[in-house]
Amino acid sequence: MQKAKPHIKLVIFVVITIINIFLTAFGEIHYSNAPGNVGFYIAAAFMIVFALWFGMYGVIAAYVGCFIGSGIPKGMPLTLNLYWSLADVWQVLIPLIAFRSLKADVTLNVKKDVTTFLVFGWLINNLVGAAWGSSTMAIGRFVSWDVAKDIFIGWMISNITVTIVITPLLLRFVTPLIKKWGIYIEKYW
Repeated sequence: MQKAKPHIKLVIFVVITIINIFLTAFGEIHYSNAPGNVGFYIAAAFMIVFALWFGMYGVIAAYVGCFIGSGIPKGMPLTLNLYWSLADVWQVLIPLIAFRSLKADVTLNVKKDVTTFLVFGWLINNLVGAAWGSSTMAIGRFVSWDVAKDIFIGWMISNITVTIVITPLLLRFVTPLIKKWGIYIEKYW
């Protein structure tokens, strides 16, 4: 497997940042009676995959995507948006660190890889992201604590659903192409 060249990494970063911005801005599917009025956040599945494929470039792209595509359209104050957008960072950084540290393969070929995904790329990361996002909204007085509780529940339901449906399919079937094209980043950078 060849390594991605520096200029290719920059192109990848720009492209996945733009994709994340559009997915966060327009890719949330709302459903009636959603807790906290949170819909299915399709971006979460792609952000996780981008971080696992492209390392820290995917992590930074997740932050920028959330900040621009979600925080700004919500009318979130700048200072709140700066730390609220870290929710998406935790959601993608946790699985990235786990996969790299445990030397798990993102193509999910063996039980260890699937277990790593389920623990760190499906459950813990989404729990931390939902807790961070909902609580920072309340701390920043953007919503009340009662509403933050509903946002947490809606965020968890949304992200664990889209992550279990979309992410494994992308990892299993698209990762071999990403590796073949020489754009997969094995470490963090």
